[in-house]
Amino acid sequence: MDVTDRASDVEEATREAAIAAQLALARQPVRASATNCEDCGTEIPEGRRTAQPGVLLCVGCKCIQERMNRR
Repeated sequence: MDVTDRASDVEEATREAAIAAQLALARQPVRASATNCEDCGTEIPEGRRTAQPGVLLCVGCKCIQERMNRR
């Protein structure tokens, strides 16, 4: 098995894991959105709560959380 085959196998496994994670997330029941961010306490705009049912974090805190999870 050469480097290209290994890279292809890793890419495929990563893609399958990401799809499985998204499918599992989609199966979870949607809870009511929070009116205030659970991390910083600022009000979450109604547009965000409507667009993303079950949201618990403001956009700023969600961005920080996603950056932290990438590491």
